[in-house]
Amino acid sequence: MREATIDVGAITANVRHLRRLTESEVIAVVKADGYGHGAVRSATAALAGGATRLGVADIGEALDLRRGGIMAPIVAWLHAPGTNFAEAAGAGIELGISSVDQLLAAAAAASGDRPVGVHLKLETGLSRNGIAPSDYRVVFAEAARLERIGKLTVVGLFSHLSNASADDDRAALRLFEEGVSAAASVGVTPPLRHIAATHAAIALPEARLGCVRIGIGIYGLSPFADSTSADLGLRPAMTLRAVVAATRRVPAGTGVSYGYDYRTDRETTLALIPLGYADGVPRQASGVGPVVIDGRGFTVAGRIAMDQFVVDVGDHPVSVGDEVVLFGDPTLGMPGADDWARAAGTINYEVVTRIGARVPRRQVSQ
Repeated sequence: MREATIDVGAITANVRHLRRLTESEVIAVVKADGYGHGAVRSATAALAGGATRLGVADIGEALDLRRGGIMAPIVAWLHAPGTNFAEAAGAGIELGISSVDQLLAAAAAASGDRPVGVHLKLETGLSRNGIAPSDYRVVFAEAARLERIGKLTVVGLFSHLSNASADDDRAALRLFEEGVSAAASVGVTPPLRHIAATHAAIALPEARLGCVRIGIGIYGLSPFADSTSADLGLRPAMTLRAVVAATRRVPAGTGVSYGYDYRTDRETTLALIPLGYADGVPRQASGVGPVVIDGRGFTVAGRIAMDQFVVDVGDHPVSVGDEVVLFGDPTLGMPGADDWARAAGTINYEVVTRIGARVPRRQVSQ
């Protein structure tokens, strides 16, 4: 009844394109099950495109990749208080470190002559996790000591930009560079520095620093309100499809779905689509979400329910079993994830990431 096709060839091509564009090492971000695309398949495709590292939010995601056969370097950067890093260290997971307590816990997880790889995260204005500037020197000095005695290897220094404005991002970059200098002053000179995600990797060349973390871009979606995927040379990887589950011919004045927010204004045909907010279709797009049925565009009629929604197709000949496309590649005549994001008052990141487990993923390569 429903499926999301994942074009792994698009992910590979997007990574290859972004590597050429940025002339940088690419850390492919595959957190949140690869932004809903499947973490292992997305990681495999990204590595095929030239990514050299993978990024995830937490250790559980990193270990899932290892269990899926992914042996490339992986960095995980969001940890619960008191996390024991032993399992991650044993699996060769690199750890994003935001405090001296995390640094000491990472060092405690070292086994034998195998140091734990860490990336020190610097707080540069996003007000989330990261080592505060007032703590830079203390943490850097301890990192240098632990590195000297073989407990840690500092692989990278990193941070994250707000994308509020180019000026804000440049201010954060200056603070990051001060942190890099402070680290170097006590002998912490890792090979990697990374602060740019997709937005800055494309729009702020000075933030590339030879290594960028690409998330939404590898899935072929744009982080910019005024630029499409096609404008950026990217190809969307996910297409969300269903089939028409039922049709009904109704007279004028018929109420549709809960609350009768929509009533037909003429005799018409209603088509039932078996996708709903339990599948990640945003209820906020009720009455405005776009779909294509049999090559023709329509709009959701009335409220999106948990498992289904209705489309008023007028007199267009629609039959049970006809394909319905909610979003995919707009260059192929489909609505895009951006269209659903606008309809729901959200961002394309959320649209693809929220597609639920009830929707089977089918891998394709075009």
